[in-house]
Amino acid sequence: MIRFLSCCFAIVLIAGCAQTTPDAPLENLGAFRLGHNVVVADKVQKVPGSRDARPEDWVSAMTQAVEDRFGQYQGNQLYHLGISIEGYNLAGPGIPIVLAPKSVVAVNVTVWDDAAGAKLNDEVKTFTVFETTTAGSAAVGSGYVRSKDEQIKGLVANAVGQIEDWMLEERAANGWFDPRPGAATDVVISRPGAAPAEIEEAAVETPQDG
Repeated sequence: MIRFLSCCFAIVLIAGCAQTTPDAPLENLGAFRLGHNVVVADKVQKVPGSRDARPEDWVSAMTQAVEDRFGQYQGNQLYHLGISIEGYNLAGPGIPIVLAPKSVVAVNVTVWDDAAGAKLNDEVKTFTVFETTTAGSAAVGSGYVRSKDEQIKGLVANAVGQIEDWMLEERAANGWFDPRPGAATDVVISRPGAAPAEIEEAAVETPQDG
């Protein structure tokens, strides 16, 4: 992970992406309805030179971003999301302006089918998420124009956008979230709250090397 984060630190000097907002039009996620929203940051690592952020800062921001977006889908089949914050770089104001560094976060994601009692993705999906470039941050680096909390909020919003895009791709390719006989439910899960142990464990799985 340290090597991976070091590569991310080099990439963030030039990379950027578009940000997804909670009020963007909803996509076609079939029968999807958000069940447990599990975010952990037990293993999170920081790139040297990054601003400091507490694990709970990441957990709170990501949990809220997932709720704000995926909580809007009103299908009748429950799916749980397990997300692990793996590493980050939050660009600080003290880095030379010529580099114009941007921030990045790495997350692992697992989607759990409640009715089937099984994961939809056998292998954890890893995302490397960059912050959105603005005129100001592109010129001098986001550490000069954004607070730590603003950087985290932008990163988790972009992470949710990438997760949603991936879920849409899997729906098109593999039928994720398609209505299934016997899978519909009227159960309402109160969030935040404790998730079953297997979903908690899925959120902290690490992809195997090789």
